[in-house]
Amino acid sequence: MNSALLVNIFRFIMLLAIQVVIFNNMNFLGYISPFPYILYIILYPVNSNRTGLIISSFLLGLTMDMFCNSGGIHAASCVILSYYRPYIFKFSFGLSYEYQTIKLNESLTPERFSFILVSVLLHHIVLFILLAFQFKFIWDILLRTLFSSVFTILISIIIIYLIKPNKR
Repeated sequence: MNSALLVNIFRFIMLLAIQVVIFNNMNFLGYISPFPYILYIILYPVNSNRTGLIISSFLLGLTMDMFCNSGGIHAASCVILSYYRPYIFKFSFGLSYEYQTIKLNESLTPERFSFILVSVLLHHIVLFILLAFQFKFIWDILLRTLFSSVFTILISIIIIYLIKPNKR
């Protein structure tokens, strides 16, 4: 096995464990629920196998569904995020994506921030729409998406800076 695969397996397990142990127990004011486990999908290597990403995202979401007893909403939102990830890359990075010269775990630039922002918003809007599944809860869906996305982005940026490799 190569080192990129081992790093992805370790990231999968650690982010899932942190989400289940710490962040699943957080719910501020009923509207803020952080989901930093999606960093696995966000930080997945750009030039890696897309099918592998979609399958592992499904397994990540399915595992979250088992721990949260949520009936498949995490799996669906993770698969949708992993499917639209190349389009979000193209939107955020433009030509840099086509040449595949992107590393997300370096310093935060406007392009990286916009990629994280759009990814988190997409995941959260799908997650909360599937959670409510009624149009009369549109304001609740929008508030939960907004507040949870802000909190998830802050936690994700902190985690990215904590796991950022040192340059020597």
